[in-house]
Amino acid sequence: MLTFPRQVRIHLASAPVDFRKGHFGLCGVVKNHLRGDPLEHVWVFYNQRRTDLKVLWYDHGGFVLAHKKLARGRYRIPEVTGHSVPMTAAELGALLEGIDLSGCHRLPRWNPPDPP
Repeated sequence: MLTFPRQVRIHLASAPVDFRKGHFGLCGVVKNHLRGDPLEHVWVFYNQRRTDLKVLWYDHGGFVLAHKKLARGRYRIPEVTGHSVPMTAAELGALLEGIDLSGCHRLPRWNPPDPP
């Protein structure tokens, strides 16, 4: 179970990546293809067959790479336009649980503004 604070920005890659890549290979994908900074956000990648997900983030002096491989079935990756799509921590949790996010929608509700 991965938990991230609400303030953390999570990005889903727009295209599958080669899952032979490790920490530094995926950092290169973030910098060169996704136009982002691997030190600042959480980055989610999937493989061509959509059977695996990798989550990359920087935490207190080092990179963390979580890898989930499905025993059966495929992840339902939402349509992505641009380099990456922003996600919430709840959406990432749902994706990791195998929920198809394309049919889900968030009901409007009020939240107080985040403190500065």
